[in-house]
Amino acid sequence: MKVSNCLNILAALGLASASPLEKRASRTSPPSGCKVVRGSGTLSGEYSTLGAAITALGTSSTASACIFIYSGTYTEQVVVQYKGALTIYGYTTDTGSYKSNAVTITHKLSSPDAGSLDASATLNVKSASFALYNVNVANTYGQGAQAVALAANGNKQGYYGVSFKGYQDTLYAKSGDQYYSNCYMEGAVDYIFGDASAWFGECTIASNGGGAITATSRETSSDTAWYVFDHSTITAASGASVKGTVYLGRPWRVLSRVMYQNSVLTNVVNAKGWTEMADGATPLYYEYNNSGDGASTSGRKYLSASSAAVTKAQIWPNSGTDWIDKSY
Repeated sequence: MKVSNCLNILAALGLASASPLEKRASRTSPPSGCKVVRGSGTLSGEYSTLGAAITALGTSSTASACIFIYSGTYTEQVVVQYKGALTIYGYTTDTGSYKSNAVTITHKLSSPDAGSLDASATLNVKSASFALYNVNVANTYGQGAQAVALAANGNKQGYYGVSFKGYQDTLYAKSGDQYYSNCYMEGAVDYIFGDASAWFGECTIASNGGGAITATSRETSSDTAWYVFDHSTITAASGASVKGTVYLGRPWRVLSRVMYQNSVLTNVVNAKGWTEMADGATPLYYEYNNSGDGASTSGRKYLSASSAAVTKAQIWPNSGTDWIDKSY
């Protein structure tokens, strides 16, 4: 008997509600209890911006909360500093990927103009126990200066099916234990940087110009920070001609630590793999079980020996993994 026929029979008997082969689903209406953001045609009780919805949560509540954002482009800077667990959902017809995201939060501001990296961020998350689903986050400043799309500064932050776009310093994974799953990161210079312990799983890392992807700021041996790229793809952004001009990272601080494992490294990756930044740096740069035209390690600079993949338990020794959404 065909699998589909079996499932139809089970469904008729009330024993199955959906095919177990369905891995993707839509989220086109607010989950129960969520505040609602709708930029066009805002209804009574809703908010026209994400910033207004965040403000409405208050500064003292520790209750778990959620926000749902309807389709649209929201031109604003948003600071999230909520004391309870907070989840933000974007409208999408495919919750398992960034490719169908219909919500964009965007702003154009450089770090020199803003006064600091954090202040330039389109989305600045200072909260713990935070999750963001299916939203595009962009800083459109472009070339010429640092300009952050996301500043992630908190423990147990999860980003699922999120797209981050910028040029220099796109994603500031600043501190805490963080998880990025099925996300898209685009930039050219140090576009994933900071001192978090961040896991990037099944992500697309796309360079729109030549330069280093990562610049981590680990500087002491007791610092537990890692960046781990697992089952991800290192490639060019659409329309970008960057063959051989992309480096996997450079040490912002002397003990920078990064692993690329089980990933596809395309021909955008320079044969040296890694490049210089901090004086006197002795970074820990690992590559394990990668494939693709840029995966050969024979000409690598700084490469550290590795005989096994890194695990989430290794990079999050205190937080564990119960806080992440394992369905991603």
